[in-house]
Amino acid sequence: MFYTPVHMGMNTKIFLITCIVLVMTMMVTAQTDGHEFSGFLQQHINHQKTGMIILWSWGLGNALTGGIGGLTANGENKYFHQMNLGWGLVNAAIAGFGYYSAARMGSDISGTVDLLQTNQSLQKTLLVNAGLDVAYMMGGLYLMERSRRPDVNQERLKGFGKSIIMQGAFLLVFDGVMAWNFNRNGKEMIEFIAAPGGLGLSITF
Repeated sequence: MFYTPVHMGMNTKIFLITCIVLVMTMMVTAQTDGHEFSGFLQQHINHQKTGMIILWSWGLGNALTGGIGGLTANGENKYFHQMNLGWGLVNAAIAGFGYYSAARMGSDISGTVDLLQTNQSLQKTLLVNAGLDVAYMMGGLYLMERSRRPDVNQERLKGFGKSIIMQGAFLLVFDGVMAWNFNRNGKEMIEFIAAPGGLGLSITF
């Protein structure tokens, strides 16, 4: 099966729709109320589970379409799907581990301050990941530029480059929204700790 530019346009539309659904879903889960430890903990777990389900769905979708496209497409689209297959498998595996970690988190957190520290550590990890996502996209652009050389496999470099740019862009949106959600949760916990009747502790960052 030969994939025309129309198919590439369809991939872009699917990507944009997926990002919109990601943002809307995480914003809805961010509205979960929590004014004590159990509420904050459940809020944190729900956000992480939701994020991992979205990442797993994205990974599985890329693995399936990448596997099929890698066998049926021609030219640069073949390599585009092959790269998506690899990214999809990795993302699905990461999401599965992340969901498992979130499911057993309750037994590892002793209180609001402990949860806040976990929250802040996760925020830092997501911000580092966001930086890596930008690096992925730059790497994809480099492959696209390198594909102009006459002494290389131009179709492979173009296909790989387009895939890496798309994957990096999705992960940048994903990590950014996840970090925003956890940052919002962290602020709510700080307000709870500092409020009269709260834990009354001073938190230094």
